[in-house]
Amino acid sequence: MTLKIGVLMGGRSSERDVSLRTGDAIYSALQVKGYNAVKIDVGFDIVERIKAAGIDLAFLALHGKYGEDGTIQGMLEMLDIPYTGSGVLASALAMDKIATKKMLLFEGLPTPRFKTISRLGTMSDGLENICGQLVREMGLPLVIKAPTQGSTIGISFVRQEEELVKAFELAFKYDPAALVEQFIEGIELTASVLGNDNPAALPLIEIVSATGVYDYEAKYTAGMSDHIIPPRISPEEQDKVKSLAISAYKAIGCRGLARVDFIIDHSGAPYILEINTLPGMTATSLFPDAARAAGIEFPELVETLVRLALEK
Repeated sequence: MTLKIGVLMGGRSSERDVSLRTGDAIYSALQVKGYNAVKIDVGFDIVERIKAAGIDLAFLALHGKYGEDGTIQGMLEMLDIPYTGSGVLASALAMDKIATKKMLLFEGLPTPRFKTISRLGTMSDGLENICGQLVREMGLPLVIKAPTQGSTIGISFVRQEEELVKAFELAFKYDPAALVEQFIEGIELTASVLGNDNPAALPLIEIVSATGVYDYEAKYTAGMSDHIIPPRISPEEQDKVKSLAISAYKAIGCRGLARVDFIIDHSGAPYILEINTLPGMTATSLFPDAARAAGIEFPELVETLVRLALEK
């Protein structure tokens, strides 16, 4: 039997455009490797589209809500169709940055100090009062994040107290709660992890953005960021980061692939920022760069992910 692979892409999240680019790249790679592949844009009629396509495996090229959060994974489980990447629980945990950080703390893994502020709580206690209390307790600068968004959507870097209200308003556009995180100055690294039961960390990448912030524009615009391989830290520090990345991957229960983002402070201490279970696969994306540094070209990486999905 010839395996028919459906590349699930697009979707309804705020990261739809990036997902379409990821999906196009994966579809092309599958064709290069000789697979029978079809693109499927994920919408309200996704079940009907999958049944009509008659696919044997779903290659998930989705980002954000309804793609990375366990919902599409649960639907595929119900349809008894294997799929790439992590399962329902790991996807849901990693999608929620607050849940991720709680899991990291439980496992004793380093992550920046944080608090959670709910939109409902700001209505009863007053947003300005909460902002003042946060500055007294945590100091500045702070990072305010919409916890279920990716690609730095809904994120603000706050250096002045008067910027906090606007930052919360932005986060609350996307989620009913906001993650308040201690800002740590340092080197930004990412660790790409590949595998199921015995995952391995690919070469680390140091990220240097032209704007000083690795935001949506820097991530998806050619020339707006540099990927430095190997990063400008010692081999011993690199080994420590890789070990922490694998520990975080296992703690969340990831499978297939994930990207673990870090900040290394000026003393050399690593902190885990978040885990991305369906990292971008565009021409400017980090995961394919890390694989290439390990000697794995993009079509081979895509084929490896198909094999790992079938293992499950």
